[in-house]
Amino acid sequence: MRFSLLTLSALVASVITAPSTPHVRHEKRDFLPPGWQKHNRISSHEILPMRIALSQSNLENADGFLMDVSHPDSPNFGKHWTAKQVAETFAPSQESVDVVTAWLKNSGITPERIKKSQSMGWLTLDATVIEAENLLKTKFYLHKHSQTGKPHVACSEYSVPEYVQPHVDFITPTVHFDTKIPQAKPLPSELDESSLQKRSPQPQPVPQLVPSSTAAAGVPIRSKAAVNVIQSPTNGFLPKKGATLDIQSIITELQNCNQFIVPDCLRALYRFPPNFAANSKNSYGIVEYTPQAFLQGDLDLFFANFSKNQVQRTPTTDLIDGATVQTSQQSFDFNGESDLDLQYAMALVNPQPVTLYQVGDLVEGASFNNFLDAIDGSYCSFEGGDDPTQDAIYPDTMPEGYKGPENCGGFAATKVISTSYGYNEADLTAAYERRQCNEYMKLGLQGTTFLFSSGDNGVAGNGGQCISANGSYNDGGSGRFNPSFPPTCPYVTAVGATQIVPGASVTQPEEACETVIFSGGGFSNVFPLPDYQATAVKGFFANHPPPYTAAQFNNSQQTRGYPDLSANGANYVVAVDRAFTLVYGTSASSPTVGAILTLVNEARLAAGKGPIGFINPTIYANPNTLNDITSGGNQGCGTPGFTSTQGWDPVTGLGTPNFPKLLAKFLSLP
Repeated sequence: MRFSLLTLSALVASVITAPSTPHVRHEKRDFLPPGWQKHNRISSHEILPMRIALSQSNLENADGFLMDVSHPDSPNFGKHWTAKQVAETFAPSQESVDVVTAWLKNSGITPERIKKSQSMGWLTLDATVIEAENLLKTKFYLHKHSQTGKPHVACSEYSVPEYVQPHVDFITPTVHFDTKIPQAKPLPSELDESSLQKRSPQPQPVPQLVPSSTAAAGVPIRSKAAVNVIQSPTNGFLPKKGATLDIQSIITELQNCNQFIVPDCLRALYRFPPNFAANSKNSYGIVEYTPQAFLQGDLDLFFANFSKNQVQRTPTTDLIDGATVQTSQQSFDFNGESDLDLQYAMALVNPQPVTLYQVGDLVEGASFNNFLDAIDGSYCSFEGGDDPTQDAIYPDTMPEGYKGPENCGGFAATKVISTSYGYNEADLTAAYERRQCNEYMKLGLQGTTFLFSSGDNGVAGNGGQCISANGSYNDGGSGRFNPSFPPTCPYVTAVGATQIVPGASVTQPEEACETVIFSGGGFSNVFPLPDYQATAVKGFFANHPPPYTAAQFNNSQQTRGYPDLSANGANYVVAVDRAFTLVYGTSASSPTVGAILTLVNEARLAAGKGPIGFINPTIYANPNTLNDITSGGNQGCGTPGFTSTQGWDPVTGLGTPNFPKLLAKFLSLP
């Protein structure tokens, strides 16, 4: 409801005459993220760049808007919105601008110091520390990262007047910490564009495969202790490397799929054919974050063996915020993710082109929000736009960083987008996550399908970390389950991992992945249970109640469960650094599902229909379009985790794609 001008004027007047209005806590951080240490108070005369993110309009109706175009029973299914409709619907109200501005003025901030964005989505001002502390009833401290030495200004909590709170999403700098996408390992500080060119290897001929009398793949690792090994929390979502292979001709045969997954194995598992015709209206995007990069020689080696007509084929590459497909650093850590994603995405949708979104420069890196900025310009200003304490800010002020402008709305969103990166939900504040989740909702309204891998550590978080009683992370041997984000956002599709049962054939039912990795799954501590998932989640608790208490996970039965569906994530044959190796992870599962959904879009577009958009309401209403997985688990935090059961479960979701049934269902819809 919007106030009339008279009512608003009265409110502003009452604010000016009632400075004693009580403050209420707006955000609080219970513990510091890993690696950060609190130091001394900030001098009262230091200047802080304050950013106040204003609430958006109509978010209370957002779910209904999305269901109207996404639910299979809706007469408006597939009638996706334009970007203009989305922007106009969710723009912050003038009321919010006026109320927050009046609060600042009443607190002694002169009007000329208050700036607003062109869309009025956020307000900014430079404030001294003492002014900021008085405004927010808090205290600011210097923090430093134990590994990088990077300084950061933050507080543990902050408050705003009660009447202001409904108009503010969040304020920075406050409780937020650096959350740029973790890099595999730091690049040399002296690395620059010229050294990249100088040090780039010359193109090499595609290696010829040497026939061998025996497969040299080694024995698949079945490590039940995998989630208890402490890894860097930055690599929890990256694929896991297995044995190096000496490829031979029999690897393409389906009888070896329980040891070596190649494109034909996936086609057999999920019953989709090769060589669909490309459609110029169709598109499929893979997101990678610098310094992760593919090598063309790796693509060609893979294609020479498994998709011969794609040799020398490259993805359509969109370079976002100074990104580069670097080739100076070459190892599994730098090339494994991109090589995996692109080799399978491109092979499975061939001849449909694949778009690579390469995000972030070599120095600053980037976050999910930087990618969202690039494909949706309105996001750069909605609710305060990027948070400089969490997102990379361009031009990059760091030495040798990208000096050009931020790419804001300069790239088109593909019909399907797969991302194999993620955070622990506990890494970020709830306000930050809700803001980003709402952007996925808005892009879903426009017909984009967003897929995220669910993680590789079962019920534990990145690196196998779990949450101690005091809210800090531990080594994963005990503690509270640690769900991942964005998979817990109800407006994305979270993809878990399965495997062919050892010794079984490609035609037999799969099980939850327990080879090297465990399918990420569980329940959110932030997002409520969406209506489209309610029956499935309540059925899981009623028929297969987990043997854990509220001390271990959110068992309220009122929060979002994940994953939504799964696909094979074990024993993928991938060319990395000019050699074949076995790769494991939900990093493999997500691009595989994305390829299958791209083929569904292919058929709908050929029939004169639109893209499938947000798929969750349809698959939950039609679980028979997936192959139910009923064995295996996702151990972690010193427990067996959850168990795959009949129906939806927080290990493999509703199951794996059954392409003929998915295709028939989506073709039957408007």
